[in-house]
Amino acid sequence: RIREEGKDSIPEHPYLYETDVEISLVGGSCKSPIERFWNGSSAVYILQKATHNEESDSMEESRADDAVYAPELLPKESPGPLALSVGRAKQLISLYTMVQNPNMTHLGISDLAVLPPLWVRCDGSDPQHTCWIGAEPLRAGNKVTGVNIYMVSCDGPTADKMRFANLEELKKEHRIRHHSSVVTTKGFARYELIAAAAIEDTIAESGSNIYVDIIWNGVDKILETPPLVSAATLNIALESGDPRSPVFHLYRELQFLLALAEGLKTDVTEWPEPSESESALKLVQEFLADLKKKLDGDCVSGTKSEREKIKCDTSAVDSCIKSIFGERGDLDFTEQLWCKMKGKCVSSYQELIDCFTLVIKSLELGEIQPWIHQGSSSFLSQLIQQSYHGKMEDVPLSGITPIRMLLEIGLEKVKKDYVSFFIGEPDTCSLLFQDYFISTSVDLQEQVHRAQKLHHVLEIIVSCTGLLQFRHENLFPLTQICMQYYKENPLNEKHVFQLPIRPALVKKFYQNDNPEIWKVEISSGHGQKEVKTMWQVSTNAPVEHGTADNSGLFSDSTVNGSSEEWLYFITMTQCSQVQFM
Repeated sequence: RIREEGKDSIPEHPYLYETDVEISLVGGSCKSPIERFWNGSSAVYILQKATHNEESDSMEESRADDAVYAPELLPKESPGPLALSVGRAKQLISLYTMVQNPNMTHLGISDLAVLPPLWVRCDGSDPQHTCWIGAEPLRAGNKVTGVNIYMVSCDGPTADKMRFANLEELKKEHRIRHHSSVVTTKGFARYELIAAAAIEDTIAESGSNIYVDIIWNGVDKILETPPLVSAATLNIALESGDPRSPVFHLYRELQFLLALAEGLKTDVTEWPEPSESESALKLVQEFLADLKKKLDGDCVSGTKSEREKIKCDTSAVDSCIKSIFGERGDLDFTEQLWCKMKGKCVSSYQELIDCFTLVIKSLELGEIQPWIHQGSSSFLSQLIQQSYHGKMEDVPLSGITPIRMLLEIGLEKVKKDYVSFFIGEPDTCSLLFQDYFISTSVDLQEQVHRAQKLHHVLEIIVSCTGLLQFRHENLFPLTQICMQYYKENPLNEKHVFQLPIRPALVKKFYQNDNPEIWKVEISSGHGQKEVKTMWQVSTNAPVEHGTADNSGLFSDSTVNGSSEEWLYFITMTQCSQVQFM
């Protein structure tokens, strides 16, 4: 029933089996609880102990065919996943295996469709501390020829390496268990690069992470450092808004644009608290007074205060970042005006009106003839172009008009900032100019959202340049990957972008560091006959269902009480095979 209902979409709620088991079908974009130690089918059944509340009794009375839809079984605040006893888990695995066995004709099952793999949470109450038991059907076309049974045990955390396995003993045990004469080994290691690059904990706490996954064949010893001939994948999940980022000033501008765009949609704009520095009105007055002295319109180089600000903004930027990103030196009139009014400078709607009133009056009187970029399409740019010919349309500075005018000039400015950066990366501009990220054919809210996407890409590129010293040959494919994703998906700062790299590119960041995960996979046989034994250590628990009932599963032990040692959880996955044919 669950398989049928999950064909079109993954069911949102678990189902109740008998009185003690919850069954969930996990797949698609959902994070799988077994992905830390098993790679397999995208959709799996997860079985765990049912979470009961007072309302569950009526559901139990109305169940049909031992399986009912049970959204009521989930309390409003779930205590977390609960595990079943190892004995109960083995019973459920046996039932699943029988249902998949075509030789069990006495069961009267007409539809022998291949079911997704099934995994049961276990409470670790047995001597082996079993935390999961899984079953995966073996297929030959549309027929099931057997089942792989997996037993996953976990211990730790511990810093005592005497409790770590010996690779030769693991291989010997695998040969005996599976009657194999030839075995192969494959290694996997994950290193966190943000920590290795000496970045403070605040980045990790924000949800940002940069780590590398490395895979290689032929493991010689437990916890060996991956060889340079390995295959490596860089994984990047980065949240914008770190105050230490060299593009944080752009992030603040973008946040103000988002507030203005929201104000257009809701008719309510949240203005920032007045800044202790000069007001926007005073800054605009000084700016216009300076321009009145330059009737030739030469504003390309900016005012002295603007040049000093640019110098100040970039002085703290790391040299490798400064070489590829800095404040533009070609700000036109509307962009410089935005710089006077952005953020905490404009603190009220009335102040915004007063600022634009001054600008429009100066244009009407011909006191200024400012220079603007060719192709500028904002309403204020159109007024400036009209002023060149001495004729300007009347502008009623009321309603949403002033907010829209400010949003337009700010949006044009940040777009040019992003374009300036990406043009600085050879060949990258062609990606940008595919009339998506800088298109003006969509409404202003959508334009701001697309600018957000560009900013996230920029944060990723700048981080890889500054932290990992990446060069163009690596930045270009990474930019391609990010932009292609954002042309098809909404903003998602939790998305993990992946880039295949050579291990040598980041080796200096991990060669003297401890891995977050280290795993060896021992295998024998081929095709349907292949069986595996996996041994793994990880800094994070591979299961999330350790409770008071099985607190002995994770015993806290360190060597000589030292807090300097890395604590590892030890996970062992053993496979046995049942053949039906």
